Amino acid sequence: MKKKEKNSAELMDELFQRYPVLSLCRADFEKAYNDLLKSYRAGGKLLVAGNGGSSADSEHIVGELMKSFLFNRKIESDFGSNLVKYFGEDGKALSEKLEGSLPAIPLTSMPALTSAFANDVDAAVSFAQMLYGYGSVDDVFLGISTSGNSKNIIYALMAAKAKGIKSIALTGGTGGKCRELADIVICVPETETFKIQELHLPVYHALCSMLEADLFEER
Repeated sequence: MKKKEKNSAELMDELFQRYPVLSLCRADFEKAYNDLLKSYRAGGKLLVAGNGGSSADSEHIVGELMKSFLFNRKIESDFGSNLVKYFGEDGKALSEKLEGSLPAIPLTSMPALTSAFANDVDAAVSFAQMLYGYGSVDDVFLGISTSGNSKNIIYALMAAKAKGIKSIALTGGTGGKCRELADIVICVPETETFKIQELHLPVYHALCSMLEADLFEER
């Protein structure tokens, strides 16, 4: 882990310098980033979901947001002080190991809920059910679908819209039906699934690192 060396604008420029093919997505990328930043500053959280490799990407994104990614992150000073106040040396030791966190929930990590919903109702509606249950107006939903036509992502985007939650679709090809439903669509210029996924990774890494740069001071 290193000290903060780049600001969010520099990190964004670096993304498009390293992956010039993504320049076609720059305007949508910037809109998505601004919505995420606004959400976190308002006390919101990120809800993220996808299928297969995109499910793994969902978990990956949450991992980068919930703990330090590129830079060291401080915990809130009041929280650290309370740990010491209530628990003495044990609290001090804990406060020195905890890191600043950006709340994010992978809707892909609820096997008991999703299997029950699949058995009792409809598997394709599981993500929408979680959007309804977990989501609030300050949140953002990120739906990842390489085709843009994943039924469970489409239902989740519908639920987000009805609940007043901002939505971002990360997709490829034509963007599929997600283009009609998401507030913002980052559609990378590839058509084969694995090539789309290869471009999704630098996109979400850039988003995570930019949020970290803007929302945390270096240690």
